[in-house]
Amino acid sequence: MNLEGMNDHNIFGSSSARSAALAKVDLSVKRRSEGGYTLVALLALMTVLALFAMAAAPRVQQQLVREREQEAIFRGEQVADAIAQYYRYRAATTGNVSDQALPSSMDQLLDGIPIPGGSKNRQILRASAARDPLTKEGEWRFVHPRSQALVEFQQSILFYTGNFIPPPRDAQIARLQQFAVPPITNLVNLGEKPSADSSSSADDDSSGPFVGVATRSKRDSVLTYYGIEREDQWIFTPLFRN
Repeated sequence: MNLEGMNDHNIFGSSSARSAALAKVDLSVKRRSEGGYTLVALLALMTVLALFAMAAAPRVQQQLVREREQEAIFRGEQVADAIAQYYRYRAATTGNVSDQALPSSMDQLLDGIPIPGGSKNRQILRASAARDPLTKEGEWRFVHPRSQALVEFQQSILFYTGNFIPPPRDAQIARLQQFAVPPITNLVNLGEKPSADSSSSADDDSSGPFVGVATRSKRDSVLTYYGIEREDQWIFTPLFRN
């Protein structure tokens, strides 16, 4: 019996097994190493994406506010047009050019005005425009003739235009302007910008004849309206539009 050959076979056989085992160990370590690098890369990517999201969040929020403010201006000016149409109709049919010809509720604007010779009313205001998009309640604040809010809005226009009030083209609205707003000569600090912390909304509510509407939101605005940078100080009225 060749013991020497058997020993050589056992020696070499054992060495091959160890090599195969070591190769498997190396492959397993390599795979775990690659998996670790992949996890680190994934975590790094997630961190970068999170940082981008955090940086973009204020801009996204600002854009959402901007869009709501654009919609508020669009709707508010539609209400101002409806007030003008309602007032012209009432003034022409009743001969009354005072406060009594102004609407006293949003429903009056939504009901429209009669069509001459017809049995139905003409729509002058969309239902969506009757809602304020800047507040959850969606109720516009009514601005009354000769109110402090109207005085301050007129001051803002004077400041924005360089002491110039746009005269209404419509003769009836021009007459409305004469009694609905205080004379310019009586304004204090003529042409100066009103204070940003104005509390002019205190004398305005949701009842009685109104000549304009405003939001109840008191946030600083992203957009400006006649140079005004606070949402509740924007007044949508036909009085200063030509």
